[in-house]
Amino acid sequence: MPGNLFIVSAPSGAGKTSLVSALLKSNQQIALSVSYTTRAPRPGETNGKDYHFISREMFLEMTKDGDFLESAEVYGNFYGTSQPWIEKQLAAGRDILLEIDWQGAAQVRKLMPHAISIFILPPSLSALETRLKGRGQDSDEVIARRLKAAQEDISHVAEFDYVIINDKLDEALRQLDAVVITIGLRRDSQLARHSALINQLQN
Repeated sequence: MPGNLFIVSAPSGAGKTSLVSALLKSNQQIALSVSYTTRAPRPGETNGKDYHFISREMFLEMTKDGDFLESAEVYGNFYGTSQPWIEKQLAAGRDILLEIDWQGAAQVRKLMPHAISIFILPPSLSALETRLKGRGQDSDEVIARRLKAAQEDISHVAEFDYVIINDKLDEALRQLDAVVITIGLRRDSQLARHSALINQLQN
């Protein structure tokens, strides 16, 4: 039985990365797809774990070769997901999570319509602004630009299958985990996974 492909998207500062990190720790059945990017590593980020950090030239070459399931340019940097890796993992029955923006999510849904998409919302714009300022990485001008971009991102919320409001991390994590568990309990998955048991119960 092929694995499930989960897409998690959110505006910058909504807490998506923290939420996904917590999910991966609590659910060992799902693995994160590590994206390729041309942006420089942030403090504490590790190549191959957080992202595959590559040159702009290499990214464009991979795009030309059709290596990306999805790709997008965000704030002047390119981001992309390896299609061969995703297809190999799903074929092996592994559940994979993509942490990508709404543009990438739209591209993935076209190629893989069975993907399960989840959008993370902040509890308010003021809370989003507070979170962005709390990072201590951006100027007021950059934060204002990110807030405007966040509103554009949020306008695409209706394109997703599930919506979670990340007010309290523990509650948002419980809801995200519930979506993952529910998808795993779908009829076709369970019939394939427990065919021997079901046959035994019927005879």
